[in-house]
Amino acid sequence: MTNQTSTSTADLFDGFPEDAQSCDLSLQQLGGQRAFSGLIATVRCHEDNSILRAMLAEPGEGRVLVVDGGGSRQCALIGAKLAELAQSNGWAGLLINGCVRDVVELRRCEVGVTALGSSPRRPRKLGAGERDVPVSFGGVTFRPGHEVHSDEDGVAVLDPAARG
Repeated sequence: MTNQTSTSTADLFDGFPEDAQSCDLSLQQLGGQRAFSGLIATVRCHEDNSILRAMLAEPGEGRVLVVDGGGSRQCALIGAKLAELAQSNGWAGLLINGCVRDVVELRRCEVGVTALGSSPRRPRKLGAGERDVPVSFGGVTFRPGHEVHSDEDGVAVLDPAARG
């Protein structure tokens, strides 16, 4: 899988109607890549992006970082600098149950960013959070190693074992 999704979310559901899951949150495409997919890596952090920053500094290898920010709209978990870090380290995209900032600059980055919305506030930097754990939001459990696809139609998740 690459930054450009090879399977649209609608086609994924047509091909795997019993296995694909759909995230029920109303998310926005805010990055330069309007469609992206990859294997899932996860972070759970609430209004603190320290662990998120550390993970994006690692090789992304075409994965998508799914961030459970608890749905908070109190601050942004990423901005342009972290999106550029994700891009330079080979992440296909970021799927955030929370907010972002620097939206104009995010659209110039060649990385996918899907989030609840935007907030101008910075997050805390206390080092709190977890990584590489299943996270759940929008009626879906996002598990490291599963596939996630994001496009204008929504977000779909598939266990690669369903492909046979």
